[in-house]
Amino acid sequence: MEFLGFSLRNQLFVAPMAGVTDRPFRQLCKRMGAGLAVSEMVTSNSLLYGSIKTRRRANHAGEVAPISVQIAGASPSMMAAAARYNVERGAQIIDINMGCPAKKICNVMAGSALLRDEPLVRQILEAVVNAVPSTPVTLKIRTGWDKNSRNALNILKIAEQSGIRALAMHGRTRACGYSGQAEYETIQAAKAVATIPIIANGDIDSPEQAKHVLDTTHADALMIGRAAQGRPWLFREIEYFLNTGTYLPPPRVIEIHEVLLEHLEDLYLFYGVETGVGIARKHISWYTRGLVGSAAFRHRMNQLPTIELQRQAVNDFFCALADYQEHLSYARTTPSPHANFEDLAA
Repeated sequence: MEFLGFSLRNQLFVAPMAGVTDRPFRQLCKRMGAGLAVSEMVTSNSLLYGSIKTRRRANHAGEVAPISVQIAGASPSMMAAAARYNVERGAQIIDINMGCPAKKICNVMAGSALLRDEPLVRQILEAVVNAVPSTPVTLKIRTGWDKNSRNALNILKIAEQSGIRALAMHGRTRACGYSGQAEYETIQAAKAVATIPIIANGDIDSPEQAKHVLDTTHADALMIGRAAQGRPWLFREIEYFLNTGTYLPPPRVIEIHEVLLEHLEDLYLFYGVETGVGIARKHISWYTRGLVGSAAFRHRMNQLPTIELQRQAVNDFFCALADYQEHLSYARTTPSPHANFEDLAA
């Protein structure tokens, strides 16, 4: 896919998610099939540029191009400065956050709260575009503030007039949060009149759903967020299905184990010992979700204080799971008259 002057592997994008789409996660998703990954949002408050969190979020060492950085804030001048700051540090695309529904973001009139102030939206977009004239600027929004004020088409028009190069839209309002189901009619309506690429986002969690959203909205690309947590191979599964109409087999337990271990080592290296252990816990929980014995394992794992104990717990869990599957497979092919097959399969 050609996108803003870059040749991408496909039209599947990793959505920016605070606390999730750090450099290790972005790199992993790109290796497993994503065409583009947008960073977790970086503050526009210059007073925080020197904080450890902001420095980490601005760290793109070794990352595959294009590097897309999302910025958040409510001041046109501060957003402009943040765009320049990140471009100077390697950003090749600047993405503006007007879609985050979190209360702590909306309470400072940033994120999706901006959708209620269209004149301010225009001021911010123009300020950022003018601040980095050689760098494409994109925008992420929701369909509106609530169901009675879906103004996404107005925002699209403002974005196009301001020089925004692409628009990603989550099919919910700010008031919806993440509840209910995403609606794609507003995205479809935007695509029908847009002169810039439209990226559909919201509840894309399977190859079938990805095709449905593309067929429904005619969007230029898809953006996938929560469904990829603990499932980075989702991108290759969707890519394969869109290209062939057939399914890739699900990853084997041994591959899930290997991918998780690689991800953990990247997290430990990126965050350091103390922070790395804490960040790793949520990823381990996502990777093991739905696997046999995972609930009890997660409870024990969340109490472990060191990298070594955490790593060993993961290895022990997956080794036990592999033994269980081998035993189950043997039981199915050579059932013992003394074994209860239903107990083994439970």
